[in-house]
Amino acid sequence: MDCVLMRHGIAVEIGEWSDRDETRPLTDQGRKKVRQVAKGLAAMELAPTHLFTSPLTRARETAAIINTVLCPSVTISVCKALEPGSTPQFLTAFVRTLPEHSVILCVGHEPLLGTMAGYLLSGQVSRNYPMKKAGVGLIHLPGQARAGEGLLHWWCTPTQLRALGQARKNKSTYKE
Repeated sequence: MDCVLMRHGIAVEIGEWSDRDETRPLTDQGRKKVRQVAKGLAAMELAPTHLFTSPLTRARETAAIINTVLCPSVTISVCKALEPGSTPQFLTAFVRTLPEHSVILCVGHEPLLGTMAGYLLSGQVSRNYPMKKAGVGLIHLPGQARAGEGLLHWWCTPTQLRALGQARKNKSTYKE
């Protein structure tokens, strides 16, 4: 199984938002950058079979953009294990319920995603894998999802992914 972890895009700042934190949306810039990141993931030929998101607005909006650009035939599912305050153990237990041949993309929040990476890679809950907004990493899980058995395939910043998407666009428009 391939487990792709993605942090939501740039959201409205807490101090600028008068409603509940759960309803904070992406900014216009956040939506634009997530779209560019999705194009980078497409350039990497990432093909999710499952797309899960935290129920918070900013994560759901990020997942919707990824869905539109990268995997429109995949249904987005809200996953409580991706909520802020969740644990890597709870998320791993959820991942373990999915078919082993899956490519799952999980859109969520820090510090959960970074600690999940540490848990899958080292077996320890640590903050050694911080993730920028709209950052993405792929961890391969041989067999069932178990702590310490993951293999890191790649860990990309949003800048790197946007550059990949732009390079693909430039290559497809280049004429000899």
